[in-house]
Amino acid sequence: MSLLRLSTGEGCGLVIGAYPPFRYDARGGGGLGELGPANQAGLQALEFDPTALPIPPLTWRTTRFLGLPLPPGLSIAIEAEQLAGSLDSATGTLALHFKARFHFAIGSVYRAPALQVDTQLSSGAVSSRRHQRSGSPLAADGSAVLVGVAMIPPSGEAWLDRFLGLPDEALAVLRCRLTPAAR
Repeated sequence: MSLLRLSTGEGCGLVIGAYPPFRYDARGGGGLGELGPANQAGLQALEFDPTALPIPPLTWRTTRFLGLPLPPGLSIAIEAEQLAGSLDSATGTLALHFKARFHFAIGSVYRAPALQVDTQLSSGAVSSRRHQRSGSPLAADGSAVLVGVAMIPPSGEAWLDRFLGLPDEALAVLRCRLTPAAR
């Protein structure tokens, strides 16, 4: 087993339903993953500890919507539950199953029930009823773009579900870098 460091970068994005995209600077996020030996197909298992995988929240500092920062006090915290999959070192192809809870809050006044996200992030292309996007495999410097589409179920908060049009699809775009890490 070897270790890889995942570092999230700027130029990420999130699109919920028919809304315009959120532009998201995820710099400062990431964590260590264990990379297993290659199997007969050349794939290596890659798994990150979700409890040690900080992801910067979407706030006025990190996120723009329609070219404007999110209003101060509005935040969406991301709580990773799973990030695991495979890497093909020969082609740079990366596929990671990502499960997380997205916690929407307005200051300390309001906290919505968590939105559940369950998607396959891939360096390939994704296509769904609403969204189409291509990722990019690992480059020589370890950079990659991962994309995934998830069906977001209703949160249970009637006004939020109507506002977001849930259930509906969401598209995630993650710019990241994978680099060797020491034990």
